[in-house]
Amino acid sequence: MTKPFIKICGISQIDNLLEIMKFEEINYLGFIFYEKSPRYISKEFLNSIKNIDFGNKRAVCVYVNADEEFINETSACFTNPIFQFHGDESNDFCKSFNRDFWKVIRVKDKESLYHVSDYPDASGILFENYESGLYGGTGNSFNWKLMNNIKDLDIKVILSGGINIKNVDNAIDINPWCIDLNSGVELSPGVKNINLIKEVLQKL
Repeated sequence: MTKPFIKICGISQIDNLLEIMKFEEINYLGFIFYEKSPRYISKEFLNSIKNIDFGNKRAVCVYVNADEEFINETSACFTNPIFQFHGDESNDFCKSFNRDFWKVIRVKDKESLYHVSDYPDASGILFENYESGLYGGTGNSFNWKLMNNIKDLDIKVILSGGINIKNVDNAIDINPWCIDLNSGVELSPGVKNINLIKEVLQKL
């Protein structure tokens, strides 16, 4: 079993970002551009990170049914970002930006996994727990027995959904390509708890 890549998502404060960037084990930094999310980043935050060198970490810009203009405008602040689409975007729309993109599949039941084939151009598929009417991180973890069905999929699997120190073993058992940490390592929405991040990284 290979060690998964690590993404910290929903970062919305500069001091927090700088602390998180000190961890060599973290590969991806996620920024949410969805106004209904409590982790939606402000214009002030976006302006303040324009001159930050992310080094060997890559930014992931998270969108939910956003339009092309908004996506191009906000992503221009990053060097070679990955786009992560959480909404009802089509494969053609996702690939039209000529960027690596991850498509989110909200897992309600076994049939949800069939939607993977709708996105043949995705460079990764992110699975999160389904909750009616909510996009982009419910904070609730999976029915892990159901998630065993993804082990045989020939794709880069990213696991999200309330992953924390108590259930990260379940995530590891799925053998994902990447683990996405958000609400499970927070003090409050958008504010990460550095000690909780350390604990999960040590477990991995």
